[in-house]
Amino acid sequence: MSTSLPILGACPLDCPDTCSWVVTVRDGEAAALRGNHDHPYTRGALCVKVNRYLEQVRAADRILHPLKRVGPKGSGRFERVPLDQALAEIAARLTSIVEEHGGEAIWPYQGTGTLGYVQGETGQAGRRFWNVLGASRHDLNICARAGNDGLRYVNGTPGGMDPETFAQSRLILLWGTNTLTSGHHMWKFVQDARAAGAYVVAIDPVRTRTADQADEHLPIRPGTDAALALALLHVVLEEGAEDRAYIEEHTTGWDEFEAEIRRHPPALVAEITGLPEERIRALGVRLAHTRPTGIRATMGIQRHEGGGTAMRTIACIPGVTGDWRHPGGGVAYSTSAYAPAGPDPRDDLLPHPVRTLTMTRLADGLDESVKCLWVYAANPLGSTSDQNRIRAALAREDLFTVVMEQFPTDTADYADYVLPATMQIEHLDVHHGYGHMYMVWNEPAVAPPGECLSTTETFRRLARQMGLTEPSLYDTDLELAGQTLAQAGIPLEEIRKQGWARLPAADPFVPFTDGFPTPSGRLEFASERAEAAGLPRVAGYVPSLTARTAPADRPYPLVLVTPASHTFLNTIFGNNPELRRRSKGPRVLVNPADAAPRGLVDGRAARVFNGNGEFRAYVEVSDRVAAGVVAAPKGHWPKHAAGANPNAVVDERDADMGRGAVYHDNFVDVAPLPEGTALEG
Repeated sequence: MSTSLPILGACPLDCPDTCSWVVTVRDGEAAALRGNHDHPYTRGALCVKVNRYLEQVRAADRILHPLKRVGPKGSGRFERVPLDQALAEIAARLTSIVEEHGGEAIWPYQGTGTLGYVQGETGQAGRRFWNVLGASRHDLNICARAGNDGLRYVNGTPGGMDPETFAQSRLILLWGTNTLTSGHHMWKFVQDARAAGAYVVAIDPVRTRTADQADEHLPIRPGTDAALALALLHVVLEEGAEDRAYIEEHTTGWDEFEAEIRRHPPALVAEITGLPEERIRALGVRLAHTRPTGIRATMGIQRHEGGGTAMRTIACIPGVTGDWRHPGGGVAYSTSAYAPAGPDPRDDLLPHPVRTLTMTRLADGLDESVKCLWVYAANPLGSTSDQNRIRAALAREDLFTVVMEQFPTDTADYADYVLPATMQIEHLDVHHGYGHMYMVWNEPAVAPPGECLSTTETFRRLARQMGLTEPSLYDTDLELAGQTLAQAGIPLEEIRKQGWARLPAADPFVPFTDGFPTPSGRLEFASERAEAAGLPRVAGYVPSLTARTAPADRPYPLVLVTPASHTFLNTIFGNNPELRRRSKGPRVLVNPADAAPRGLVDGRAARVFNGNGEFRAYVEVSDRVAAGVVAAPKGHWPKHAAGANPNAVVDERDADMGRGAVYHDNFVDVAPLPEGTALEG
């Protein structure tokens, strides 16, 4: 007789919602997957991508056994080898690299393919192993660092609102965030707020799905968000609506910041942002007189040269309006600061201080000093800036490259060895949501197929192969999970039984009621720490490259932004046949005013190019982008998109803070390809 068993788990992907899910196991096989109805944030719903997760688990192109390169790098030609042989050969090569070149010749390049505390980025899985070897430190800064730093200069933390409290907001600014694509569970709370009379504004260079559903869309010029924030506050001051009592009691640096606000009247900012002055004023008046106002700003807003300052200045808004007093007031960027730190990475195991190599500078960093690149939970050839230079670096014959992977990505094609990795339903993990206030448990539902190993088990076996004796390298997954949960005071067996647990915070949660974790204990409009770091002392406006460059000085005439795809998550699911079909292939949105003089026709292929390279995409002629701006959704694998995706034209430059990436701050042009050109591989 067939038996069914529900197993509680968690979505591992780089999304603020970190859903709790239920896997139905029937006769040892994962038969169904659904969102957990009992989880307060997931409420039974999964996204269009994760609804197909079991298809991914069973995909025909899944890597189930170790592979060893037999062709040129990049050819994707491998032979299957036994697991023990692969681990022994890899261990021998690592040992020789350490002995000959030192541990710093190894770059452990970890990504956000899973955010778990046990298997993934949040818990820095594998770092104890790399510390014992003395490997270079990997600065995983690609996602949110610029914004995190900007928020710390104001609030002392990137933490802010509990997104559930948006249900109590009466004005909601969805600022540079496409909620219905990248974290759609928050929309339920937006709907609750609207039912109570809230007004919803989407501020975004692209008229997204979310903008379609908002009460108002402001199509801001990319990289000018901080200027708009200052202009809105200028109107608040004109209205005499600043909360003087809150400013006096809870902030510092007001006189300096007020002067900065006064330098950005709506008429000036209209020229900077491309928005009509009357619409800036109207929103400013609404902001002045609507309490509470909740601002949702996520990672896309800080992916340009002024990105850290953009978040810094937006974070000042509730300090002026006093919105931090209220449930439903303030700014929500990430709730990660409220979650535990995770297992101790044991930096004390390092034999000596080591250099740090920066994720967003992979093309620059892969010089001759790097003898081993170890890639896990990452697909840098598909996801990282300056794609062509990365491809050239990966082609080095003297670069020993190991990729732990589930699928034959473009990056895996350049590996010397590919080690088969488990997927989420096959290993144990524990997660927090960076867009909610819960820890979520993931119980393994089925056995790993083939010779797939979890991240932790891979490093445990390598440590044994290399004869490493440090006891902490052999901590079990349950021990690592327990070390994490103990920091939050959450009993392991309790969360294992329920599948989730709320972080220790009040409900409803109002941040900063006991002060701000800044040096002054107040919200800091002016920051001595920022000044010491060589940044402006006062929050303000640092324009992006594209925003500050006059049209006559532009090397290429159009500004490219690369928003999230509705069907892929970064490059995850980029090989799923149905999601690729729904994506309608690689696309570039072009305003009619830019399409006509270039001979671009809706539905036909074009090349998008600049001095870094080019990618090809089908043109979508649309007023969803303003004239002068083009948008190419990310996520397509280069090998499935005529050999390149938008990262072929994205500069490897730093944002103003945290060396953040600049995916939305690049000049390009677009030219038609011959009619009938097909792009999908």
